[in-house]
Amino acid sequence: MDTLTNSRTTPAYFLQAAIAFGVSLLGMLGGILFLPLDPWQRLFLGMTALFVVTSAFTLAKVIRDQQEAATIRVRLDEARIERLIAEHDPFSSTT
Repeated sequence: MDTLTNSRTTPAYFLQAAIAFGVSLLGMLGGILFLPLDPWQRLFLGMTALFVVTSAFTLAKVIRDQQEAATIRVRLDEARIERLIAEHDPFSSTT
């Protein structure tokens, strides 16, 4: 069986990932707020941070969608092969 279909995220791993994301986001925003910058520089860094976070979520979704599509294709191929094997009669005299 494929490892992608068997791998499930545990609640502890999900919580760890969510906390790590929150801490890193707060650290980045805190750095932007407390750096000695002009307001336009602060806004530019804030806009950049927003684009980085949203593009990271988009990239993660695209990767997940590609993995799910590959998993579905693998399952369909396995089902086709199993059906061919089940329908095959080695004692048939069609040759």
